[in-house]
Amino acid sequence: MKHSEKTIDVQSIFDGKIIKVELQTVELNNHNKAFREIVRHRGGVAIIPINDSNEILLVRQYRKPYDEELLEVPAGKLEQGEKAETCAMRELKEETGCEAEKISFMTVMYPSPGYTDEKIYIFKAEGLKQGDLALDEDEFLDVEKYSLKEAVDMVKKGVIVDAKSVIAIMLLASEIIS
Repeated sequence: MKHSEKTIDVQSIFDGKIIKVELQTVELNNHNKAFREIVRHRGGVAIIPINDSNEILLVRQYRKPYDEELLEVPAGKLEQGEKAETCAMRELKEETGCEAEKISFMTVMYPSPGYTDEKIYIFKAEGLKQGDLALDEDEFLDVEKYSLKEAVDMVKKGVIVDAKSVIAIMLLASEIIS
């Protein structure tokens, strides 16, 4: 059986700079009606940069929704009409100061399909050339270097908890052991 929901009505609740929120009335397979709160997001990228010493670059930054600093792979949101690979190169430069000789697509992830249409495209960056950071004016972060083993251990211990970072680190680890 194919499962789907037919949209009957869409009500715009919020239209912000980063997200839009909709309340949708849908018809279910059994013909009953239900409501869906949906966060619309343009999507983003995450990059796992690997330097010539086989260290990965992570960024430590404060995240207001959790009221804590998180250790993450560099990442950012797609601009209107921007290709994911272009965004990955831009965000890598902005957040780490690095440019990559090679950027490779790893996967796409859906962070929370129960309420958002956001997709995050994950890339690996190699052949890094160090330059200067180009952070947004409201962005404050520190770049830290770790071996892949250290990063995997931090995932296992719950130090790195950000989903896109966990996926990127574990995918890279699986590439190396396979």
